Amino acid sequence: MIRRILLTPFQKFIKTGSTAGMLLFATTVVALIWANSEYASYYESLLQYKLGFSFENFELKKPLTLWINDGLMAIFFFLIGLELKRELLVGEINTLKKAIFPLFAALGGIFVPIAFYLFLNDNPATAKGWGIPMATDIAFALAILSMLGKRVPLSLKVFLTAFAIIDDIAAVVVIAVFYSSNVDVVLLLSGVGVIVLLAFVYKYIKYNLEIGLVLAVVTWFLFLKSGIHPTIAGVLLAFTIPLRRNLNMKEFAYNLSSISNEIVKKSTDDVDDNSDKHILTSEEIECIDNLDELSSEAVAPLQHLEHKLHNLTAYVILPIFAFANAGVAIGAGYAYDMNLIFNIAISLFLGKLIGVVLFSFVGIKLRLTEMPNDLNFKHIIGIAAIAGVGFTMSIFIDYLAFAGNERSIISAKIGVIVGSFLSGIMGYLILMLASKDETSPKPLISKIK
Repeated sequence: MIRRILLTPFQKFIKTGSTAGMLLFATTVVALIWANSEYASYYESLLQYKLGFSFENFELKKPLTLWINDGLMAIFFFLIGLELKRELLVGEINTLKKAIFPLFAALGGIFVPIAFYLFLNDNPATAKGWGIPMATDIAFALAILSMLGKRVPLSLKVFLTAFAIIDDIAAVVVIAVFYSSNVDVVLLLSGVGVIVLLAFVYKYIKYNLEIGLVLAVVTWFLFLKSGIHPTIAGVLLAFTIPLRRNLNMKEFAYNLSSISNEIVKKSTDDVDDNSDKHILTSEEIECIDNLDELSSEAVAPLQHLEHKLHNLTAYVILPIFAFANAGVAIGAGYAYDMNLIFNIAISLFLGKLIGVVLFSFVGIKLRLTEMPNDLNFKHIIGIAAIAGVGFTMSIFIDYLAFAGNERSIISAKIGVIVGSFLSGIMGYLILMLASKDETSPKPLISKIK
């Protein structure tokens, strides 16, 4: 019973991530078809359409694609920050023992693809793209695992999620340190000051979503104008959200029971022959309002926001991002950077595969880490291949690394799509074969032994 209670939230997360991955795939295909059709000009016009507002000498107008990449993705990074905080405090990587195995895998999946990229790169102009192959797209990866159903153990999905989260931490640090330029220190410190103020208010005064939303918009704007990418503000703001409520459970249960009994009493007193058409009295409405208020006080703010934002991010924000960024015109007439395409595809496909397998193997052999009992090395090889699916974060870093260089941006996108496709297919096949090996009848002699 306890195990079921603990695993259910994670299984719900996997289900959401799997469906989101399929939706991402669908929007990617739509964007590619549209960008390569006779209506491609409409696709480009839509993304370049300027939105914003101006007030006297102040103006904030951006093309739609930048509102998506700078604005909507800040919400995505805010959710990442919420998940990181929860995982670090009470989740799958909240202790060194839990984190050590996925940590080794993640380090291999970060450093080896970067090494591949830097080794294969022969053009100083594209050297800045080294961060592109380091990230794993958790939504796509879980979607691939979901297609295998119960043929892969749940611990493998936990392992994938844990090292993808560590990947995300690394990607956030890389974006903040290496992909921000011309930093205005005054604006940056002002933004950090607002975050510190918000954290103080939440901890020592009261958590208030409305105040938080206003200050979050101010922080986003300050980071945007400071030169640090505003998605970093999303991550930092998430760490101000309280994980726990100061709640006396006995008192909560007593109050809940009292309000429920009061609702039952009032409803039975007022029942008539047409009780299904009963209109609530003011006293009953007040009781229900009290029940809503009491329930909202019981849920931790971080849990509440994570729950509310997960579906919004999975089913709206990420598909919009994929639609806006995956539409690459593929034609013989365009001068692509073939070396960059090859470099990124290989760094994702082979770099992730070799890195995750090698570091996992070394960690186990040196007895620094331990593989879960229901996994074997075939599982690790399969998941290492799937780790090369780097779609969302890889394209996002591409957009930052090659800002202003359209040829490199488009070439890198093609490399990401090719590398992710190869990685997904390879990982699926390896895990499919691994599951067949496990379910196939064993020779009689092995059973006797």
